[in-house]
Amino acid sequence: MLNAAIIVFRETLEATLIIGIVAAATRLLPRRSLWISLGVVLGLTGAVALASLAGTISQWANGMGHDLFNAAILALAVAMLSWHNIWMAGHGRQLAAEARQLGDSATRGDMALSAVTVAIALTVLREGSETVLFFYGILAGARISVASLAQGALLGLAAGAGAGVLIYAGLMRIPVRHFFTATSWLLLFVAAGMAAQLAQVLIQADLLPALIQPLWDTSRWVPSESTLGTLLHALVGYEAQPSATQVAFAAIVLVAVSVATRLARRH
Repeated sequence: MLNAAIIVFRETLEATLIIGIVAAATRLLPRRSLWISLGVVLGLTGAVALASLAGTISQWANGMGHDLFNAAILALAVAMLSWHNIWMAGHGRQLAAEARQLGDSATRGDMALSAVTVAIALTVLREGSETVLFFYGILAGARISVASLAQGALLGLAAGAGAGVLIYAGLMRIPVRHFFTATSWLLLFVAAGMAAQLAQVLIQADLLPALIQPLWDTSRWVPSESTLGTLLHALVGYEAQPSATQVAFAAIVLVAVSVATRLARRH
C-alpha cells in the first residue's frame, strides 16, 4: 500500500503541478476549463492504451522503443509549453483587454489553448502510463491485494492533487500586474526541466553522451527522493546529480524561449 501511495503521489504531483500552473496562466482565456479537461481525458485514455501496449512498444528499435517513445513525448511537451509561453507573450495583453472590454477573445484564445491541451495530454499520458506500469510490477513481484493497492493509489492521488490545488490557489493570489510574469517564468522552468528529462532519457538509451556525470551533487542537502526534491523535480526537473548534457539541454531551452518571448513581447 505504501509503495502504491508513493508512486501515485510522485506521478500525480508532476501532472497536477503542470496542470495547475497552466490553468492559472490561462485564466483570462475563454473555455480554458474545457480545453484543459480535454487534455486530461486524452492523456488518461492514452495512458491506458500505452500501458496495454507496453510490451510491444518496448520491442521497437531493438528494445529501445519505450525510451524513444518517452523522448518523443517529452520533446513535444517542451515544444508545446514553449510555444504557449511565446504566444502569450505576444498576445496576452491584447487578450486581457479584449476579455475586459468585449468578453470574447475565443478565436485567439483557442490558438493558445490548443497547445495547452496537447501539453497537458502528453504530461498525463506519460505520468499515467508510468503509474500503470509500476502497478503491474508491484502486482507481479509482491503479494499485495488489489484492494490494498487501490487504497494506496487513492491516498497518493489525493495528496498529489492537493499539492497541485495549493500551487494553483497560490498563483491566483498573485497581483494581476505580476501574474503573467510569474506564470510565464514557471512555465519556462517547467519546459526547461522537461528538456533535462529528455536528455536523461536519451542518455539512458545510449543516444547521447552524459559528458560529465555528475556535474554537481546536491543530494546531501536536497535528495531527489525527498518531498522537496520531488516537488522541485515536478516544477523544474530537479536532479541532485545531473549530467552536463541535462544541464545543457535545460539551459538551451531557457535561453531560446526567453529570447523568443522577449522578441514576441516587443513585437
